[in-house]
Amino acid sequence: MLSNIGIPGLIIVLVLALIIFGPKKLPEIGRAMGQSLKEFKSSTKGLMDDKDEDEKKEIKEA
Repeated sequence: MLSNIGIPGLIIVLVLALIIFGPKKLPEIGRAMGQSLKEFKSSTKGLMDDKDEDEKKEIKEA
């Protein structure tokens, strides 16, 4: 998806974000997005691990 934007489009988006949110808020927004992504990944991994455990139990019971 990022390859569809291209470098010039990415620069425009970053400049607009800087203008809209300002230089003081931008690091806070980035940090919050990073934490949200980290939490999403860990919860998704947890769901996949639960699914794997259920499949292993089914195999043992069969």
